[in-house]
Amino acid sequence: MREMARYGFILAFICVVAAGLLGIVNTLTGPKILAAAVAEEKAALKEVMPLAVKFTAVKPDADKEILYYKAFDSQGKLIGFVFKARGKGYSSVIETLAGIFPDGKISAIKIISLNETPGLGMRVTEDKFTAQFNHQNSLDLPGVEAITGATISSRAVMNSVMKRAQEIKELIKNDK
Repeated sequence: MREMARYGFILAFICVVAAGLLGIVNTLTGPKILAAAVAEEKAALKEVMPLAVKFTAVKPDADKEILYYKAFDSQGKLIGFVFKARGKGYSSVIETLAGIFPDGKISAIKIISLNETPGLGMRVTEDKFTAQFNHQNSLDLPGVEAITGATISSRAVMNSVMKRAQEIKELIKNDK
């Protein structure tokens, strides 16, 4: 019995030390990870709305998620909007960043998060697929074709962008 208590205390001590070390590492690396995520998001925003020099986040409340971004040119003129769209693909949720001009045409899209089947579903990240969205009407995407063998993933991107574009269009009616 005494032996078991001793092992219990040793195990508890190891757990406390390991948890403390993990906390210290998290405190040291947390700001760097956050800064890298912010820089990656800014680069993605610039990629889908390349003419913009400034992006302003629009959120309903300070503690809520960002609804969309307003994109401004160098003279401060509103040139478009950028939003995130999420759709269920074949094996994961596919998150897409899309830029639209005030007239509803898509400037570009970028797949920012997915975990689809390697070789098939992952093809939705290729330029051959994403470039089809450029200058298309965001509400019906007439010139976008699904990828053969990755139809579910392709349709997930297309449908999520169309659905979210419709929602954003309703939100931005007064921002034109």
